[in-house]
Amino acid sequence: MTTMSRNPGRFLALAALAACALPSFASAQSIGYGDLGGSGASGSPDGDEADAATPREAGRSAHGPRSRRGAKAVEIVPYIEAAQVVDAELSPGDEVLTYSRLAAGVDAGVSGQHNAAAVSLRYERRFGWGKKAEDSDFLSGVARGYTTITPGVTIEAGGLATRSSVEQVNSALASALGDNDAVTQVYSVYAGPSLATRAGDVTIGANYRFGYTRVEQPDAYVPTPGAPANDIFDHSTVHVADVEAGVAPGTVLPVGLGAAGSFYQEDISNLDQRVRDMQARAIVTVPLSRTVQATGALGYEDVEISSRDAVRDATGAPVIGKDGRYKTDKSAPRVLAYDTDGLIWDVGVMWRPSPRTSLTAHVGRRYGSTSYTGTLTYMPTRRSTLSLAVYDNIAGFGGQVNRAIGDLPTDFDAVRDPLSGDLRGCVASLQGNNCLSGALGSVRSATFRARGVVASYAVDLGRITTGVGAGYDRRKFIAAPGTILASANGTIDENYWLAAYLNGEIDQHSGFSTNLYANWLKSGDVLFGDTSSLGATAAYYRTLTDHLHATAAVGIDGTTYDDGLIDDLWTASALVGLRYSF
Repeated sequence: MTTMSRNPGRFLALAALAACALPSFASAQSIGYGDLGGSGASGSPDGDEADAATPREAGRSAHGPRSRRGAKAVEIVPYIEAAQVVDAELSPGDEVLTYSRLAAGVDAGVSGQHNAAAVSLRYERRFGWGKKAEDSDFLSGVARGYTTITPGVTIEAGGLATRSSVEQVNSALASALGDNDAVTQVYSVYAGPSLATRAGDVTIGANYRFGYTRVEQPDAYVPTPGAPANDIFDHSTVHVADVEAGVAPGTVLPVGLGAAGSFYQEDISNLDQRVRDMQARAIVTVPLSRTVQATGALGYEDVEISSRDAVRDATGAPVIGKDGRYKTDKSAPRVLAYDTDGLIWDVGVMWRPSPRTSLTAHVGRRYGSTSYTGTLTYMPTRRSTLSLAVYDNIAGFGGQVNRAIGDLPTDFDAVRDPLSGDLRGCVASLQGNNCLSGALGSVRSATFRARGVVASYAVDLGRITTGVGAGYDRRKFIAAPGTILASANGTIDENYWLAAYLNGEIDQHSGFSTNLYANWLKSGDVLFGDTSSLGATAAYYRTLTDHLHATAAVGIDGTTYDDGLIDDLWTASALVGLRYSF
């Protein structure tokens, strides 16, 4: 039974979310199909007149609405696609599988004064040739946007649907090519209102977000026959609320004064885990120069993580429920895994020498230890941007993915694998933070403290777009003693990742796209060890008519293990197909 048929409601819910937002969504083009007939007005992020001289293909632009800043633009481009795919196993065996695939999708969006968003949504059905090539279907997509309800009140929403092979590396970053039984679906959505207003000299801001994340893994994963199961994340809900009020420097006093509070709660279905983080703080902002401000904050925070144990049988072994995961003992009291409260503080600096450069850096005490956070955005030219973020938080897998979606820009081009149709780790955008790979690391069910850094660089030259994202994510897991997850407590997973793309036009009727990804996961769990996932694809596109494009693509994907008892997995793939854009 396919993933789609097991859970049609979840697929339809995500599709409905994207469909409802389509009237206000901005361009989110996939895998380089874009403007093969010429760069057109879309070639420049600022709408240079030189680009407007080239005729535009009847389809949509690969570069999105960045060329239409300052003017409202709505673009909705549905498409259908048919292709033939061959997957050849290079290691450890030599099996060759052939598939026919049909797909339907939409790339759509808007950029305007009061709303902006981007969506790329795709459904694919595979028909296997032969007994070993199984049929399958899946939905993939990424979206983020906002719309203004009234002045000062906006609604923001975002979503992600992607698939991976969690069994290979305990990570949602591995390729999903090959055995369909190893494919895992990841879904995540969030939405909520924001308020920005003033009361005299006081600026007031507030927002609320509700999020939901699910990993479609049929059972608790057993890495080695006979070994204990590792419970893969199932689903969680997240509630986030923030409120802040303050006066700017020079308004009432030479310094700025503010007060803020926040609430975060994530409820994880696995063993009824709960993360709750509440804090309140006072903030002082001191201008040091025209471009530099110093900040200081002092407050109180209460963080608590708790869970229940699994139901035990007569021998004391954990009971597996009908869903293949540990059955939670609802009658047992909650057990604290983490509990800290007290004063928190931080000091920081904000530097903004020009509209193209912005830097914030903070150091303080939080979660009972020193904490570092910061962001950097730098646009050396109108056609390039560099972004960097350092983070430190406590969450579960679902909360971390929700955060990553919320950090995406509202103007992007989805980067997809031309062979599988899957999303890759980053989106193409000149708006800054544009990578999801850091959040899609380990999919353990246990909560964790995540610290890391993510950086990306993107260039849009009209006929050529390229970008690279890289990062490091360190997760120290937190689990209650005496429970089935206790062995995960204190375990550290470190994930290093890289994602890159290069797309371009060869001539008026043809173009190319290339993708590269790499993921190195170092697990503190002796049952997993260290694994690496690597992959690269290259595709050639040819315009046949105003709406019809032909495609040829090749790629290679592999997973390697430091355990000599496990064979490395390598697969080569090739594709030929047609896409019709309406």
